[in-house]
Amino acid sequence: MPEIVLHYIWEHCLWAGFKQQTTDGRSVEILSVGAHNRDAGPDYSSARVRIDGKEWVGNIEIHVCSSDWIKHRHHLDSAYDNVILHVVRTADKPVYNSRGELVPQCELQYPSDQDYLTDLFAAAQQMDSAISRIGCAEQLVRDPAILTEGWRKTLLRKRLECKRASIERLLEITKGSWEHALYISLARNFGFHTNSLPFEQLAINTPLSYLQKHRNSLFQLTALLLGQAGLIGDDAALAKEYAFLRTKFSLTPMDGSIWKHARLRPQNSPELRIRQFAQLLYQSESLLSKILDSNDLKDLVPLFEIEKMGRSSIDILLINTVIPYKYAYALHRNNPHKAEEAATLMEQIAPENNTIIRQWRVLGQSIKNAADTQALLHLYQNYCQHHECINCEVGYQIFQDRQLRLF
Repeated sequence: MPEIVLHYIWEHCLWAGFKQQTTDGRSVEILSVGAHNRDAGPDYSSARVRIDGKEWVGNIEIHVCSSDWIKHRHHLDSAYDNVILHVVRTADKPVYNSRGELVPQCELQYPSDQDYLTDLFAAAQQMDSAISRIGCAEQLVRDPAILTEGWRKTLLRKRLECKRASIERLLEITKGSWEHALYISLARNFGFHTNSLPFEQLAINTPLSYLQKHRNSLFQLTALLLGQAGLIGDDAALAKEYAFLRTKFSLTPMDGSIWKHARLRPQNSPELRIRQFAQLLYQSESLLSKILDSNDLKDLVPLFEIEKMGRSSIDILLINTVIPYKYAYALHRNNPHKAEEAATLMEQIAPENNTIIRQWRVLGQSIKNAADTQALLHLYQNYCQHHECINCEVGYQIFQDRQLRLF
């Protein structure tokens, strides 16, 4: 059964009339299923359940098997510490949050008629707009293996080629400077999607050469970047320093209102991310050469270890900037072997967790690492969304099978 069917059963209260209990035998009353969360984090927020007579308010996470909690690395993610109930079809092991606390689990009881569940999947597919854009969803549920490992590897290379094309456009802007292009790319990815465009504009408006003149002073780097971002705030010392640097370099600050703050956790605020970016520039002399010379994650990860920068954030920088630059530079130097080495680094990084990837999971796709998530993101964004099924290996195979059945 795909996970989306469990979501549908939970959200539409099809468990009503069935006795629910935790895996250790305590009674469970579901008072409110909560609000469906389509962003990163637990599946449902603000739910209310009564366990053994005690009422709890918090998040609900839903999986087919308990062990999926570990596979998805929720035991290492503090965002899941407020999960009050882990709802599963099969409880195959106990699970713990990042504080080491045991998470209550419930094997959800619901109608078990197979035809009924098949109809539920059709309804659930209509409910989920992302899955409805994956035209082969039903076929994938029946046979997940039709999306082959070979097609995934091809999709990963296609995604890296797209990133390589973006890097080449930046090289045109920076007149062939790989170091300057890397600086702009890193800045964009420090925006972590929500503020990627303002961050990129900040890097373009603040030439790397100006920052390099003051790279030995974290205070001056911070003042220059926050000032240029229009986010200097009430810090008088930083404001005074920025006024000096602004005059020195004849700079014009951005309009601070373009930065997004709504629905961001404190650790993702643009002010904190800019300070972290300043810290990276301060501590990372010759960053480009270190990135290009390192072929092991054990050497690459420490380059981005900054205060309050979690491993998942570092992984995003590795996936979206570091590995694509290593890949692009290797091909620029006509070294396909080095490019292949860069691509395989994706296999050593934990899988990403976002709305699109969660849709692939509920369709039964095995996702082990960032190589898988990058391939599936490329498939969804460049084929499924644009109905390019005939150009997709999966869609073409389904089409061929249908033609064979006709004759």
